[in-house]
Amino acid sequence: MYKLIIIDDHPLMRKGLAMTLEAEPDLVMVGQASNAEEGLEALEKYDPDLAIVDISLPGMSGLELIKHMHARKPDLGILVVSRHDESLYAERAIRAGARGYVMKLEAGQVIVKAVRRVLNGGIYVSEEINERLLMGMVTGRKTLAQSPLEVLSDRELEVFELTGRGLSTREIAEQLHLSVKTVESYRARIKTKLNLNTAAELMQHAVQWVEGERVG
Repeated sequence: MYKLIIIDDHPLMRKGLAMTLEAEPDLVMVGQASNAEEGLEALEKYDPDLAIVDISLPGMSGLELIKHMHARKPDLGILVVSRHDESLYAERAIRAGARGYVMKLEAGQVIVKAVRRVLNGGIYVSEEINERLLMGMVTGRKTLAQSPLEVLSDRELEVFELTGRGLSTREIAEQLHLSVKTVESYRARIKTKLNLNTAAELMQHAVQWVEGERVG
């Protein structure tokens, strides 16, 4: 039997995933968590074979959680199941320590296939992302960015997203456990990288992107 845990802040999503996976005779859901901190506790408590992680979590992001989980248990299979655009997040997740990335809109059998691929020691991503990863390995450098946001670091992207969700600098600092000055530095770097001149432009750009992600 393979032991699985789910870290996702949407109860219905956790329930649906659990039902899909526990229909398989050799998969058992031993724990669920709604945030990264609970996810790390579940990792220590249940010692699972695989963790299913969402990118958007309250507090510590899914990307940061993956890095922590991978550091604590390098042989842990980590599969991201997220609504976020695979073209922007899949490579980041793999670099952080995940072994697969599946969009939440995919059918249940696709998620089961991805789980089994990761449990067997493989990597599961779409054909498009797989080709980009392979090209990066062959050329020895990162492939051409498919989105202007790919120039942002993981932390900068996190600050950008929270900005688009309407959080103030102080609120972002509290959520990410950073100083206000550090968040301001991240915002300044984001503006430079995205060729934005003012805080208002940054806010508009971030809000438009977040709204687009929700629609997508």
